Amino acid sequence: MSDQDCFGILDSEFDHYLVDMKPYVLKLIDKTDRQRCALWIKKLCDPETCGSGLTGRKNRNMYARLLLHMLRKGVLEGPFTHKPEAGSLKTLPTYMSIYFDEPLLAKSQEQGSAVLPDWVSGELGQTAGSWSTSPLSNTHRKRNLFSNKSPTRPLSSSPIKRDIKDDVKMAEAHRRLPVSSDDSDFEARFNSWNLGVKLDIYNKSSLGKNSTLYDEATPVKADKEIEVRTKVLEAKHQEESLRMQQKHDAEIQKILDRKNGEIDELKSMYRGKQKEGEETIRRLEKRVQSLLRESQVIRQTKEKQISELKKMSDQSAEFLKNEWEKKLHAAVAEMEQEKFDMQKKHTDNIQELLEDTNQRLAKMEAEYSSQMQATEQMLHELETRVKQLSVEVENGNLLRQKVAQEKAELEIHIASISAELQEANHRSISLQREMEQMREQHEDALQKLQTRHNADMSHFQQEHALSAAKASEVIEDLEQTVIHLKLQIQEAENRKQKQLRDQENKMQQEITDLQNITDKKRTHLLQTHNAEKDSLVQDHQREIDSLDKHARAAMVQQQTQTQEWRKRDAQTISDLEVQVHSLRKELLAAHSQRKQQLTELGVLREEERQRAARDQQAALDRLRAEMDQVRQDLERTHKAERELAQEKVGVKFRHCIFGILGCNSGRTTHLHDLYNVTD
Repeated sequence: MSDQDCFGILDSEFDHYLVDMKPYVLKLIDKTDRQRCALWIKKLCDPETCGSGLTGRKNRNMYARLLLHMLRKGVLEGPFTHKPEAGSLKTLPTYMSIYFDEPLLAKSQEQGSAVLPDWVSGELGQTAGSWSTSPLSNTHRKRNLFSNKSPTRPLSSSPIKRDIKDDVKMAEAHRRLPVSSDDSDFEARFNSWNLGVKLDIYNKSSLGKNSTLYDEATPVKADKEIEVRTKVLEAKHQEESLRMQQKHDAEIQKILDRKNGEIDELKSMYRGKQKEGEETIRRLEKRVQSLLRESQVIRQTKEKQISELKKMSDQSAEFLKNEWEKKLHAAVAEMEQEKFDMQKKHTDNIQELLEDTNQRLAKMEAEYSSQMQATEQMLHELETRVKQLSVEVENGNLLRQKVAQEKAELEIHIASISAELQEANHRSISLQREMEQMREQHEDALQKLQTRHNADMSHFQQEHALSAAKASEVIEDLEQTVIHLKLQIQEAENRKQKQLRDQENKMQQEITDLQNITDKKRTHLLQTHNAEKDSLVQDHQREIDSLDKHARAAMVQQQTQTQEWRKRDAQTISDLEVQVHSLRKELLAAHSQRKQQLTELGVLREEERQRAARDQQAALDRLRAEMDQVRQDLERTHKAERELAQEKVGVKFRHCIFGILGCNSGRTTHLHDLYNVTD
């Protein structure tokens, strides 16, 4: 068999499962169960998730069959207790086959045709075909296929025992078959064999017909044969039941062994996984301990390195501290000089900054004044625009009032038209009443004509009776004129009858003419009335529809215009308000920014002034101190130099004096004065 044939068989089997599932899914009470079953069916119908190969189709059919079995059972179990997972369909586990047990099904089907004994098939002959579908095989097959379905007949007694009783009855009937000559009895017996039902009517009729034969024959032999056959059947039944019980026990033992093997495999797998987990835990613990030891060693080495680095850093810090102190002293001296230079530059920069800020403030004041003028002009324009929009809104309100007034007038007009329509209806009702009155008058006229006709007939009859009486009275006297009178009477009667017939015909013709005329008038009046009523109603309806359409169109147009005006006005007002709000915000922000700038500039100016004053004062103080120090130093140096010069001059003068002592004594006084002057 090719793969395509296998695919077709599997697909048709899956379609049958789906068709069988439908009523059971619809009978589910819980909505969530129905939705879950629908999701599973949808997943099973998807070839991408189930797979397009042979194994995928088999797995899909196994799922469908398991779902059908659970639906027939009425209890949904795993994996159908939850929604299907995303992705491909997983393979159904092997232990799920216990639900529908494939091996038991095959064996039961093989044994279904072999449960009948040989003597029964030989005894029945042509009825073996019906026994192939006996309740035993059917119920056995159904019980193997669907465990939740019970056989169609009550199980008060086993099917095998019931078949044994049926076999006994059929044996008796087969033995009595040549005696009975009725075809209906044969059909009843044949049906009773096939159905396994006891027919009391057949028993009674057959016993009634063949009572003479049973009285003559001895039933002892038949009873013995029946007992023997019943015993044989009971023995065979016991053997079959024991064989089936053994096979059932063997199958159950196989299932239990298979399940025990699967459980042992799962236990061994679980133990292996547990051992692997313990080994991995031990390895991880060893790894953690080794990592802890390594971390301790690394921590100790890091601590040593840190202590060495601290020592080195302390030494380098002291060395650097000394160097930096030297550099700091040099930098302080340079900074003092730079500070003095920067103070000068700072004073110059402050002066320039003050001039620049003054210019900027003047420029900002001019810009602010121009912006204020522009905002005032824009506010004036916005106020005029708001006034115009308010005027337009008032005009729109007036138009809306006018439209409402027109609507009220149209409603009044509609009310008047409806009143006219009611009047037309009343008029039609009155016309119908008049027509009924005319019909009644016509009926009265017909009744009057009928009464007149009856009166004429009675009058003619009375006259005829009077003439007959007169004729009878004068017969005796006028025997000679009897024949003449009879002729006259006959002529008169003929004339009268002819007149009566003519009058009756005329009256009948008049009645029919009047009826036709009245019917025509009535139909004509009804037609004209209905036509007038329909035309009036249609005209009124057209006018009402046209007025309604015009009114609705006007209302819709007016509403759309008013809505557009309102939207436009609201949009413009909101835009203007937003612009005004933004301008106010900008104005306030500009005011606050200008004030903040002014305050900051004032604070900066004051701080700069104070700082400049402080710096100037400090510089002056330093200059004074330096000048005092310089002056003191100069004074000390000058004093020391003067003393040295005085000593040198004194020594020189002394040498000179001692050198020229011999000159003259007059000069000594003069030298002594000079010496005093130098002191």
